Amino acid sequence: MIKARGLARRFSARGRTVDAVRGVDIDVDQGELVGFLGPNGAGKTTTLRMLTTLLRPTAGEAEVAGCDLLRDPLGVRKRIGYVAQGGGTLPECRVNEELELQGRLYGLSKADTARRAAALAEQLDLSGLDGRLTKTLSGGQRRRLDIALGLIHNPPLVFLDEPTTGLDPQSRANLWDHIDHLHAEQGVTVFLTTHYLDEADALCDRILVIDGGRIVAEGTPDELKARVSGDRVEIGFDHTGEQAAEAASLVGKIDGAHEVSVTGDLVRFRVPRGDVVLPELLRAFDARGVAMTSMQVQRPTLDDVFLTMTGRSLREAHTAPPGPEEVSDVA
Repeated sequence: MIKARGLARRFSARGRTVDAVRGVDIDVDQGELVGFLGPNGAGKTTTLRMLTTLLRPTAGEAEVAGCDLLRDPLGVRKRIGYVAQGGGTLPECRVNEELELQGRLYGLSKADTARRAAALAEQLDLSGLDGRLTKTLSGGQRRRLDIALGLIHNPPLVFLDEPTTGLDPQSRANLWDHIDHLHAEQGVTVFLTTHYLDEADALCDRILVIDGGRIVAEGTPDELKARVSGDRVEIGFDHTGEQAAEAASLVGKIDGAHEVSVTGDLVRFRVPRGDVVLPELLRAFDARGVAMTSMQVQRPTLDDVFLTMTGRSLREAHTAPPGPEEVSDVA
């Protein structure tokens, strides 16, 4: 559905030049749900704007939904859906008016638009809202309407730009279900950008991580987490600290254990497979008379992946100052 090679974009403004995207290669197969993650200023928004024909690449080429991005941008637009982060509904319009207008703009007949709108309303829990002004909808309802507008012409590929930003936890979970349904049951290919790592972990078949205008990692959530240096284990002992020191020496003998540290009565270390190692370690503690008081095992998270790949967590990056991709385009 998406095949990009060497896609790049350079911005110039006020006497300076910024390479926001530096030759990225992207492959998305039909039916995949791919997450696109990156800190502010990493090139994520610029890449998305190029793939959706909103910004012409400085270099490179791409095929999107079977159409050449540079030679046939109109063909790309006909075959994709795009749900922007800020939404696109007018406060004073009614739900049915928004859906009808969108369908007609894509060349659907009035009857086909009505049938498609009714089907989407049922799929996205919008039934009964036809006559409501969009400004009276809840945040979750508005986002579901935005998605309906992006799907009204039945595109095989849809771009969702941070679809759950600003929603409460219940509305986010509800929207996750709808996105998963689109992907799993209707076969829609989804290219999703998000700042919520739990969202990417729960929804995405595969994740692309961009930083500094380049793709720095890609893989399934489990594959990416496996690149982090194992599970983090923390074991507590009595307050004297003597048992902690003894335990640390036993931990150091375990194959693959690293980053072993003792802080007061706590021993911390990383190990590739905590679930496999801990039974062996407990037997060693018992044989040496080492009595622990607590144990915690934390599997790597996608935030650990970001910290490893980019040197900062995505949560920190989300509040970072504007980056190169926000420089005005005067090129």
